[in-house]
Amino acid sequence: MKQELKVNETITAGKVRVVDQHGNMVGVFSKEQGVAMARDAGLDLVEISPTADPPVCKIMDFGKFKYQQKKKDKESRKHTAQTGRKEIRLRPKTDKHDLQIKMKHALEFIADGYRVQLTMRFRGREMNFIDAGRQMLRELARMFEEVAVVESEGGEGRQLMIVLAPKPK
Repeated sequence: MKQELKVNETITAGKVRVVDQHGNMVGVFSKEQGVAMARDAGLDLVEISPTADPPVCKIMDFGKFKYQQKKKDKESRKHTAQTGRKEIRLRPKTDKHDLQIKMKHALEFIADGYRVQLTMRFRGREMNFIDAGRQMLRELARMFEEVAVVESEGGEGRQLMIVLAPKPK
């Protein structure tokens, strides 16, 4: 849960430790003196650390501060979303053209920063050709050598998989 910052008159403490807009400690003043100093500079007095004794308040442009915080939050959300994984399912009998389309999609996912999991599923008698399927997956992984690295390779039961991660820039 995000706490709301107190600004100017909403600060409840009687005495506050004031830090100016350049980050220099000015001293301990009454709340009214701190607000007056901020107004003289054309800025706001924002309570940064309410638990300190006395609470620490900084002179800053509160609107600009909120805008930068919002931008920072948006940027961090953007980066966390891109650590996702996309799965592309294949079968040993997948046709060449279908395979080309699936690989084109995988390339787009890698370019967007996603990890791509290539999964080959075997049904019925296809289990007899598991080595051919493993070889096919490795060849597909080789197609992505320039843009991705093999992160993990494995398989269990009726499926084989290779996870490709984008190469660091």
